[in-house]
Amino acid sequence: MTGKKFIVTGGAGFIGSAVVRRLLQYTPHEVCVIDKLTYAGNLESLEPVAHLPTYRFERADICDRPAVEAIFDDFRPDAVMHLAAESHVDRSIDAPGEFVQTNIVGTYTLLEAARRYWQGLPAGRQAAFRFHHISTDEVFGDLKGPGDYFRETTPYAPSSPYSASKAASDHLVRAWQRTFQLPTLVTNCSNNYGPYHFPEKLIPLMILNALDGKPLPVYGDGGQIRDWLYVEDHAAALLKVITEGTPGQTYNIGGNHEKTNLEVVRLICALLDELRPRADGKSYREQITFVADRPGHDLRYAIDASKIRRELHWQPQETFASGLRKTVLWYLEHKDTWCRRVLDGSYRLERLGLGGKPS
Repeated sequence: MTGKKFIVTGGAGFIGSAVVRRLLQYTPHEVCVIDKLTYAGNLESLEPVAHLPTYRFERADICDRPAVEAIFDDFRPDAVMHLAAESHVDRSIDAPGEFVQTNIVGTYTLLEAARRYWQGLPAGRQAAFRFHHISTDEVFGDLKGPGDYFRETTPYAPSSPYSASKAASDHLVRAWQRTFQLPTLVTNCSNNYGPYHFPEKLIPLMILNALDGKPLPVYGDGGQIRDWLYVEDHAAALLKVITEGTPGQTYNIGGNHEKTNLEVVRLICALLDELRPRADGKSYREQITFVADRPGHDLRYAIDASKIRRELHWQPQETFASGLRKTVLWYLEHKDTWCRRVLDGSYRLERLGLGGKPS
């Protein structure tokens, strides 16, 4: 797909910006970012590539069909990478309606805009067109046995409003492929981490709270297990899928690094003890505080990524140790710049997801 044109929805977000940076820094492709710029979308995450002539930005809501169709008609893409989504489980507990609107209605709207555009393409460009939907392993629910893994054939059993909305969007994409023959691909990934991650998520929240001398809140006993995937490895996998994957197929993308949440927090504390010791000489581990668990919290996620390794020859390059060190160093360097600016007052590192009144 040399010299093609990509639409990337949610391209100012955490994973989306990593995809855009990789596309523009390492390929000859053109990119049009579509992003609503909610609290989690930040144009500063795209500054390394914003000066390039192959970059274009459109501020638009994927639920706004006339706006999306106008962008398709003007930019004339060869591929769509759909990453725009509400993604934080805790927020979905407090305000599930926003997740239904963006993740389900927004995906439907984008699919219809893409189908209308795709049907008007010449036969050769129709055959080459791709719609890549980026999803999560949370659609599968949680694993019961220690030796079990999520596979592409694992039945869906979402637990939270977030994962239910992503499961619904996955089903829509597959239905548009089967019913309308739109050439789609779906990927389900494990927990991402790395630079430019909005500080509501576990790893950046713990880093910033630790540096500010605040408690490090661990849900329940901290025994929940996640498979961690460095965001740059994920971006590389997504480019493999969009350029080499088979339409109609699903690919699971995992880091093969299972850790309990408590292990992750303790590793962060150890790195900060080394890289930015506390003034009083004590360990950051003293700031760990156990709090009430999240409602409906899944116990374990773990992905079997053998299909993408076997068929597309992708595997993660970062170990969890190397990726976490890079992440902590990045937040230390950007605490008073990027981090301060994205925390614009709408979020103050407070606890979310305790369950509000029905919307």
